[in-house]
Amino acid sequence: MEYFHIDESGFTGYDLLNPEQRFQGTSAVSISDDEAARLIKEFFPRLQAPELKYQSLARRQSYRKPLIELQCIVLSQFKCTTCVADKRFLLILMFLDYAVEPFYFKRQMDFYEDGQNFSLASLLWRVGTTLFGPGAFDQILAAFQRATKEKSPPALRTLVEAVRAADWNQLREALGPLALAAPECLGAIATPGVSTDAALVLLQALITRMEVQSGGPYEARHDQSENLRRYHELLRRYIDHKENAEFIHSKIARLRFPLKLTSVVQVDSKTSPAVQIADVLVGAAVEAVNTLTGQRQGVLDPGEVLSLYAADQLIHYLPSSDFAEQKCLRSGSQASEMIDYFTRHFGDGAT
Repeated sequence: MEYFHIDESGFTGYDLLNPEQRFQGTSAVSISDDEAARLIKEFFPRLQAPELKYQSLARRQSYRKPLIELQCIVLSQFKCTTCVADKRFLLILMFLDYAVEPFYFKRQMDFYEDGQNFSLASLLWRVGTTLFGPGAFDQILAAFQRATKEKSPPALRTLVEAVRAADWNQLREALGPLALAAPECLGAIATPGVSTDAALVLLQALITRMEVQSGGPYEARHDQSENLRRYHELLRRYIDHKENAEFIHSKIARLRFPLKLTSVVQVDSKTSPAVQIADVLVGAAVEAVNTLTGQRQGVLDPGEVLSLYAADQLIHYLPSSDFAEQKCLRSGSQASEMIDYFTRHFGDGAT
């Protein structure tokens, strides 16, 4: 049996507008606890702490070189995947999924064709703060987030009012459906199972890679923290789902059920060196993205950290103005079918 160990960083539940934690990440690494313990002892022979924690180690100048060296060995010799997401960008993608796409679907238009939803989300991420009036788009996103969580008529009305108060005609393709209070969009937002919790998106990304990397049945192990409880619930649902289904998400990502993943186990990170290795990977990756975007200054060279990853080891949900690249990457995507399927089977309250 193969074991993938998972850890996360930046989890804030349904709230994707937390200014202090702009990025969320998760890492999976296929390594045994014995091998992980050997590497920790090799690179941090004087470590006195009960467990390896990236944030604690990075504060010490003497540990920064070993942190890079450890990641180099792990990423070059073991099966690894790290996913990092700009949470505001994810929220905009979700806004398009539920507050916009149903309007086009009803009119038999493929909103996801060639990844145009990603291109529109990137455009909104870059210009939305000024295009619709000062602060208007952020108010819309906050209202959408709240309406998706509460699913109440007052929250939905507040969302529509926020859109109508903005200069929504500047980009009717994105805000027009809600400005018209399209019932299909309001119904999608109020659907049980629809959530702005980014855990589902990041786990999907990890699983697409773990399924490819694993040679056969495998087990996922993660820490017992409150943040990872949501991951555990979702993984359990994935494992229990025995229906045959396959979705193409992009040219490099597809997902097939039933999964090769057979079990998920919560472990104490203090007694799992392998989970501690996953903590180092995701901690360094999230810090690198924070540094590159000017969110906060990290201690490791972000270029050096990210250069350690092979192309198929790093997944990111970040805005991109290279629309041609997005079109090429997501040509043939079954995003619409995949979103409907996951909402129906794996969303909150789904059975």
